[in-house]
Amino acid sequence: MTDTTDYTPVTASLVAEDNRMGFYPAAFGEARMMRGEALVLGYMGNLSQDYKGAFWHFYTLSNGGYYMAPAIDTEMHLEVSGNWFSGSMSADAAGVVATLFAFGHLAAEAQGTAEGDALIDRYHFLREYALDHAEAAAILGAID
Repeated sequence: MTDTTDYTPVTASLVAEDNRMGFYPAAFGEARMMRGEALVLGYMGNLSQDYKGAFWHFYTLSNGGYYMAPAIDTEMHLEVSGNWFSGSMSADAAGVVATLFAFGHLAAEAQGTAEGDALIDRYHFLREYALDHAEAAAILGAID
C-alpha cells in the first residue's frame, strides 16, 4: 500500500520589529499575555544558569503556533529537575522548551475553559514544530 499523504513541515517565521506588540496577546491571549511572558522568562531562568537576561526573538509558526527564544548565539545548558534532563542546546531550542513549559502551565491554570483549550492547542502546535526541529531529541528530552 502506498501512502499518498503529503507531509508539510511546520516552519517558523521571525516576527518583524514593527509587529512585536501584537505577539503577546496573539500567543497567550489578552487576559494572560503578561503572565505568559513572565512564565517563559521565569522558566528560562530556572532551567538554565546560562540565562542572565537577553533580548528575545518572537516567532509565528505556519500551523498557527508561537514561541519565544532568547537572542543568544551560544549554546545553553538546561537542567530539568522534574525529569532528570541535563543537556546543552541552542538558545532557539531552549526557547521552544521554555515556551512549551509556559503554555502547559497557562493551560493548566485555565483548564476547562475556551481559553484553556486555545492554550492547549498552542502547546500542541509548538510541539509539532519541535518534532522537526534540528534539536528535536534535546527538546523532547527536556519536556518529557
